[in-house]
Amino acid sequence: MKFKALYLALFLIIYFVTVIGNICIIFLAIIDDLLQTPMYYLLRNLAFLDICYTSTTLPQILANLLIEHLAISLPACIIQLFLFLSLAASESSLLAIMAYDRFVAICNPLRYSAIMNKDVCLYMVAGTWVVGFIFGTIHTANTFRLPFCGSNVLNHYFCDIPPLLKISCIDTLPNEATVFVVGSLLMHGCFLMIFGSYVQILLSVLNIPKGCGRKKGLSTCVSHLIVVLLFYGSGSFMYFRPKSNVLAESNVLADKEWLLSLFYSSITPLLNPLIYSLRNKDIQGAFQKHLKRFLIGRHF
Repeated sequence: MKFKALYLALFLIIYFVTVIGNICIIFLAIIDDLLQTPMYYLLRNLAFLDICYTSTTLPQILANLLIEHLAISLPACIIQLFLFLSLAASESSLLAIMAYDRFVAICNPLRYSAIMNKDVCLYMVAGTWVVGFIFGTIHTANTFRLPFCGSNVLNHYFCDIPPLLKISCIDTLPNEATVFVVGSLLMHGCFLMIFGSYVQILLSVLNIPKGCGRKKGLSTCVSHLIVVLLFYGSGSFMYFRPKSNVLAESNVLADKEWLLSLFYSSITPLLNPLIYSLRNKDIQGAFQKHLKRFLIGRHF
């Protein structure tokens, strides 16, 4: 009972901080004139994605902690899997675009406004949603064409591909192959783009004389890469392991899989506003400015 209350409080805090933090970013990026740039347009979309992404899983966790043996219907499970996979794929694509945006801004600043203009950003963001829709449709349809027999209990806190494959009563090798091929093209492609962009950024930052923003630049790059590694590393470990793998079938690892999935489903959306936005001086300045205006307005 103590652990249940602790988990409930923990997940409630994670959800509350994620939603409030990202709403603040969206609000500031819309109303502040100094934040009308491509970078903050992309951050605004990332914040919206993170709210939607987290909302597909954490409310279900909270409901399960409040109500024991709470079941989820098959249609609800299908919708949850589709939304989760679509939003995860869109976020993966958007993180790659944001890395490219920073690469252009730092390594090619004179052409930044021409390369990352309003139309290009709009098309890029629209492309992330299209990629997410295609990715979610492929894997959801491929997963739920399987027959499920035996236990209808998922050893997980939401409908995800790995636990669903485990309760299928036929060979899931074709599904695993599809997850590996399609997932690798998207996730590993985006990761290589992010990694390559930040390598170029790091090389540029290292050429800056000491004391001229070099330390800040290195800190920013490292913090971004840590969040990216958490997202892609935990996701790759969950999705790119065969069902028949001995380790995956061990009870010890099976009990810990839900903990591992927290990194790509909940922790990353929690860290994104902290790493990408709330540490940013422009965001901090905009928040303080509008907070003062609000307080002064209320006072008078």
